[in-house]
Amino acid sequence: LALNPWDVVLCISGTIISCENAIVVVVIFYTPAFRAPMFLLIGSLATADLLAGVGLMLHFAFVYFIPSEAVSLLTVGLLVSSFTASVCSLLAITIDRYLSLYDALTYYSERTVTRTYIMLLLTWGASICHGLLPVLGWNCLEEPSACSVVRPLTKGHLLLLSASLLAVLAAMLQLYVQICRVVRRHAHQIAVQRHFLASSRYGSAARRGIATPAVILGTPASCWLPFAIYGLLGDCGSPALCTYATLLPAAYNSLLNPVIYAFRNREIQKVLWAACCGCGCPSLPFRSRSPSDV
Repeated sequence: LALNPWDVVLCISGTIISCENAIVVVVIFYTPAFRAPMFLLIGSLATADLLAGVGLMLHFAFVYFIPSEAVSLLTVGLLVSSFTASVCSLLAITIDRYLSLYDALTYYSERTVTRTYIMLLLTWGASICHGLLPVLGWNCLEEPSACSVVRPLTKGHLLLLSASLLAVLAAMLQLYVQICRVVRRHAHQIAVQRHFLASSRYGSAARRGIATPAVILGTPASCWLPFAIYGLLGDCGSPALCTYATLLPAAYNSLLNPVIYAFRNREIQKVLWAACCGCGCPSLPFRSRSPSDV
């Protein structure tokens, strides 16, 4: 096959995504202190994004060096599973963040740990099932007219994935609206207690509390919405350029997730700093973050 520059870009992106998320997975796995529910969810997100990066590299290798329909189904199944697990892990992190604010008194109980394991089980169970569908026969290899904009996924399968993605984004939006309300209420209560309700400090604190969820929600929405909408509207006759142009931002969401959810965390920063510089280096002036601000 003639080398497609878009495939090269996706392969390079997959390499960067894999290396970046591998750091997060190793740090969380080999640090005994990172066994709290929030770190388990971050580890799930990093694992899903790591597999997505590996899937992008394998897809490039098998398309251009070992062309095989069977192997193509396996790599597509891996990509579907990993990207689905990534988006579902984002929803699980959002739920955890909401509960840490809404039900702060019981957040550090055993019930939270049990709930986290249930969310992880549902996340990966649903993701693996989605990835197995094309491998088990729901593909368009024998009927090219049924193909979607992402071969060999059928139009029906991509419609299901796109609708599920939009539902997850809608649920995250609703949760972050509730988070913003809780943050504004907490900021108002603190302002009343400290008698500066009319000052600008209350307004700036509330704006900061709303700006962070807006950035966190806006990143996956801006990355995945173009692909989800194109998956609903496109068909097998749509130009491949549009598929690449919408798939690349979706892949970049896996590149941005470690920056947003892992590298901003104070404890993970400490471990990375110690690993890079050794124990003799001076400590950085880390900002303290609560579990809800991971």
